[in-house]
Amino acid sequence: MAESLIHNTFAPIKKLFPSWLTNPVRNVVTAVLTPITYSYRTGHFRSSLKMAAVTRHGDPLPWYTYPAIDFLKDRNYAGKTVLEFGGGQSTLWWAAHAASVVTFEADRAWHDRIKSGMPPNVDLNLVPRENGKQDAFHVSNMLATKPHQQYDVVIIDGLTRGDLFDIASKYVAPNGIIICDNAEGYGFYEGFKDRGFSRVDFYGNAPGILLPHCTSIFFNATSFVFDPAVPIRNVAKNP
Repeated sequence: MAESLIHNTFAPIKKLFPSWLTNPVRNVVTAVLTPITYSYRTGHFRSSLKMAAVTRHGDPLPWYTYPAIDFLKDRNYAGKTVLEFGGGQSTLWWAAHAASVVTFEADRAWHDRIKSGMPPNVDLNLVPRENGKQDAFHVSNMLATKPHQQYDVVIIDGLTRGDLFDIASKYVAPNGIIICDNAEGYGFYEGFKDRGFSRVDFYGNAPGILLPHCTSIFFNATSFVFDPAVPIRNVAKNP
């Protein structure tokens, strides 16, 4: 968007003045406007002020990296089921795109805060916080009571992440995906490297976050999100 704006602005000016004069000005304008337009287009500026992951229009976003969000939002989740460890803005986003979301949250204060704002297709569950192994034990018992035995999307973005690898691998559908946020830590590489999944890493900034990190997607060859029939979106024209 910034590049198109700068090009359109400077196109008539370049015809009137020599390049040795217009190029330095254009370069400075590009350097200044690019981070500003990026922050506006992605909603990073609004997310920073609001202390919540939102688009520039104020709609909920997952707290994943922007490259991961851009990739995921072009996929079709109609009729899909989502299993999420760690609830919040991402729960609202998935609820708006998928058929149903089962979310587990271990922070009682946060669980109570977000519960009232959840739509009807979200099943929000509070996990008794003890330790990693016990958290996983409680999750396993609670999942056994749910109607779905497999989920199209499994997200690890909360609880004791390193103790959820077995559960995620068990409950992800054969053509599903496992999304791991902050994947550069928490032992994700070691935890999934021998489970037969392929992996794509999405590095970048996330809504309202200063430092970049990594959101990784683990998947099998038949995963629905990697269907090559999905068109490649031009983010400059269609953010």
